[in-house]
Amino acid sequence: MKRRPPHPPPAQPAELLTPGHWLQWAVGQYEHHDLALGQISDNAHDEALYLILRTLDLPLDSEPDVLDILLDAAARQALRDNFTKRIEERVPASYLTKEAWLGEHRFYCDERVLTPRSYFLELIPTLASHLPRGTPVREVVDVCTGSGCLAVLLAYEFPQARVDAIELSDDALAVAEINVTNHGMAERITLHASDLFAAVPPRAYDILLSNPPYEPSAVCETLPAEFQHEPRMALDGGKDGLVIIRRLLAQAIDRLQPHGIVVLEVGALKTTVQQTWPRLPMRWLKTQDGMNCVCLIRAKDLVEHGKF
Repeated sequence: MKRRPPHPPPAQPAELLTPGHWLQWAVGQYEHHDLALGQISDNAHDEALYLILRTLDLPLDSEPDVLDILLDAAARQALRDNFTKRIEERVPASYLTKEAWLGEHRFYCDERVLTPRSYFLELIPTLASHLPRGTPVREVVDVCTGSGCLAVLLAYEFPQARVDAIELSDDALAVAEINVTNHGMAERITLHASDLFAAVPPRAYDILLSNPPYEPSAVCETLPAEFQHEPRMALDGGKDGLVIIRRLLAQAIDRLQPHGIVVLEVGALKTTVQQTWPRLPMRWLKTQDGMNCVCLIRAKDLVEHGKF
């Protein structure tokens, strides 16, 4: 077998004088070091460009000619520092910039929470269509809220609704409070420190939404280093990934309006969920990438078929 030539040595950061130079270098480094993606973007070019622009405090919608500006020594050092952490230490870009974007909305994040990312960004605007025609959405809850990003998106989508956001981690709740405040939602979103609904006052919701921990514990052990920087309790769903989901569905029975719905993001557990509750009617909502890993369950079906 013919031996492949060694990968060419990377350019030295000292030679990189413009954002464009850094972008070309960084994309090569992402490939050379096989960095894991998916927290900010699904491709190296877009994540590297994002990290460059935010490190330099430049707008994300900058014109292409921004790549040609000459950088001073301080700017080059800032880029060198961030790319060293990203490449050598595998620190997620979101933790370096202390932010992540869902659509047009910016959210603060750090090592206390998962990087905001969810199929709910595209699905939340469709949820009202699954309720009986003309039903006002007054009560909404986001369970396992983490950074609070989904609770904020729910508040934007349903301006007449009261939104509860539930989280067990005190650290995550501190981040959620930052985001609720930054988005001016403190009067509409109530944060609850609670293990699911244990410490939440009785209330019947029109929509119960959750992106819970659902990775099987064994899978958590094998995640790329970037994802192991994230809080384990926000990812680990127990031996089969369903520990939190089972408890949540059992408690949801008493927490929904008769017309209410539960909407769960379950990632790669779609088949497992279907096999675990084969008699429970579920609708898998379509997403742009075809993963379709968010299920919708109606309150009446939980009551009639749910055994958790």
